[in-house]
Amino acid sequence: MRNQEEAIRQMTGYQLYRYAILTQIFLLLASIIGGIFAFNAISQFFDLFNFNLTYIVAGIMLGILIAAADLALMNHLKESYYDDGGVNEKIFSSLTPVKIVWFSLIVAISEELFFRGIIQTNTNLWVASLLFAAVHVRYLRHWYLALNILILSFIIGGVYEWTASLWTVISLHFTVNTMLGLYVYRKSKHNI
Repeated sequence: MRNQEEAIRQMTGYQLYRYAILTQIFLLLASIIGGIFAFNAISQFFDLFNFNLTYIVAGIMLGILIAAADLALMNHLKESYYDDGGVNEKIFSSLTPVKIVWFSLIVAISEELFFRGIIQTNTNLWVASLLFAAVHVRYLRHWYLALNILILSFIIGGVYEWTASLWTVISLHFTVNTMLGLYVYRKSKHNI
């Protein structure tokens, strides 16, 4: 873990961003390969993209609520509770707001496609949520971040169970990441 922390410290925000994009490409490829084996017909896979505007709006609204609660807690808890080794700050402070939006969209699509569309659809909420939390390994160093990502994972998984639509959880995940990413960006530029 120390070697990983040191490597991260030495990387630039742009290098971390590129690494994160590669990780998302890997998840997309894993989703495609997993989907080939997990579904009998391609139509079963496309059924996961059940489009319902009400559910998408609900995902966005829930994402706003979650991000707002997280931002409120950030302002009231010790800074060390949110210490992920500086990864989020390095990545988001190195991007423009437009790149933050695109990055958040890529992450939301690839992670939800893999963890909800492939894993949760073919196993269950528990397996998908625990794997989602485990993949966010940098959050597991601190009890608060680990709890935070675990709760978020179960919320997203529960929303997927409720709506049976990847668009809903993609919109929720995108909203949370975008709001928090823009906050980190703004904080880094204005020292707030």
